[in-house]
Amino acid sequence: MLVRVSIFSLLLLSASCSNNSSEIQAKSGETASAISAGSMTEAELEESLRKIKLEEEKKLAEEIAKSTTMEFDKLKHDFGDVLPDSDNTTEFIVYNTGDKPLILEDVSASCGCTMPKKPEAPILPGESDVIEVTFHPKPGQVNEIKKTITVTANTVEKVHMLEIRAFVTK
Repeated sequence: MLVRVSIFSLLLLSASCSNNSSEIQAKSGETASAISAGSMTEAELEESLRKIKLEEEKKLAEEIAKSTTMEFDKLKHDFGDVLPDSDNTTEFIVYNTGDKPLILEDVSASCGCTMPKKPEAPILPGESDVIEVTFHPKPGQVNEIKKTITVTANTVEKVHMLEIRAFVTK
């Protein structure tokens, strides 16, 4: 249900309901608005904001403490010329360059013709594993094709992008 109230009505209501001696004044042609903080003072609002910021900083520090770093042997792969309805597979080697186990939470492709397979076990610090990607162009899918693989992991930058390219011939 839509309720329309004029600014004048709001000002009247605000003035009649307020025990506060302060007024809202608007000159002709101006719009005035006020946001009520309830009974909180400015100092109480600032303290509340400070607590929220501290909570957010604590959450971020906890997330960083659980995070690690990773690198790939390559970020792009070019299959070159491929035929429709064929399997074309490549591997992206992922290295855990941090000091905590690397967990690949999700590996997904931008379309159904590209199937990534991620390692299920955590990758220990200093170790590596393989993300296998198979591109299977559908009949009728011709010319240059580019697809992205999104890797989500327990790293500070959570999302990483890989890319494959192929030229599907007739």
